[in-house]
Amino acid sequence: MTGCSSGIGKATAFALAAAGLPTYATARRVESLSELAAAGCTVLACDVTDEESMRAAVDRVLAERGAVGVLVNNAGYAEYGPLEEVGLDRWRREFETNVFGLVRLTQLVLPGMRAQQWGRVVNMSSMGGQMSLPGGSAYHASKYAVEALSDVLRFEVAPFGIDVVVVQPGVVKTRFGDTAVGAEQPDISPGPYAGLSRILDKRVRKSYAPSSGGASPEDVARVVVKAVRADRPATRYKVTVQARLLPTARALLPDRAWDALMRSQFPVDEPEPHPEAEG
Repeated sequence: MTGCSSGIGKATAFALAAAGLPTYATARRVESLSELAAAGCTVLACDVTDEESMRAAVDRVLAERGAVGVLVNNAGYAEYGPLEEVGLDRWRREFETNVFGLVRLTQLVLPGMRAQQWGRVVNMSSMGGQMSLPGGSAYHASKYAVEALSDVLRFEVAPFGIDVVVVQPGVVKTRFGDTAVGAEQPDISPGPYAGLSRILDKRVRKSYAPSSGGASPEDVARVVVKAVRADRPATRYKVTVQARLLPTARALLPDRAWDALMRSQFPVDEPEPHPEAEG
């Protein structure tokens, strides 16, 4: 399992180990996994943006187990900001972590799964893979990609006895919001999207605050354990009321009705006119 240093990944690794399942918990910094090691997990360093690191982690499991039985692709984070202002380096980092790392790890474990004629790939997506909110173009694009590739992969590997499962959390009370906004945008600079950026910063922090009413990482962990242990897992598991209702609302509403709803939730003043446009 990837991305186990905190939040959903850490809670899920604890839950898998508590369920008696041999659990390999990974993160970029193995020293961040000491609590999981004490709980019975085998901890490994694995950076999903580094080919050598991913190969080393998979080779370790293959040497000890013969093949990976279940891969939980959990590593991920969110880039937020107006599309025009999110640099391509941030877009690339988002996709390297959320999409390309997931794809490459899956490629590395599939030969062993095919050889043993069984396996399970659990991809951590989001309700944001089926509906989009202002300021989240990079994040939503990465999760839409996870949804699409999971659907394709499920068809391709079914003949080999391999299941592909998508988990779609809504808002989960973790430090995800701070990572999404605070770490990448410590200051909101003036500009054409300053109003949107201020609202986005406020809304994201409020959504992920402990008092937000969102799910806990343990809620998601229980769903992942259910997906791992099921004889015939569902193709998708939604976690939280938001994850069930918001994508449904998006699917039912016409585009302009959805845009109107977003404007009501993200009320931004009209931007100041450009000096060259005056007069």
